[in-house]
Amino acid sequence: MSEETSTLYAKLLGETARIEWQALEPFFARGALLWVASSLDLISVAQAVAEDDRASVSAWLEAGQLEKLSASRAAAYAQGAPELWAVVVSPWVVIQDRA
Repeated sequence: MSEETSTLYAKLLGETARIEWQALEPFFARGALLWVASSLDLISVAQAVAEDDRASVSAWLEAGQLEKLSASRAAAYAQGAPELWAVVVSPWVVIQDRA
């Protein structure tokens, strides 16, 4: 890992926070939420998105470990009280359910 990559990881880690679904709903409405499977490291995924690491992002998309948040998942979040963590990688908000 290069120093620049390590710095970006640390920056993203510092910008990651717990967030309630209600605060994310406007981003969902704009189609700007990326969901990350709990088996992946949220920050590593956000870093790959930020660095335009197409190989990693494509592999996660194909495996179903990364996706634009689906309407069914959004509805489930709206009905419950999920423990969500998020980090902004413009134009995306990358989220993960930690429950």
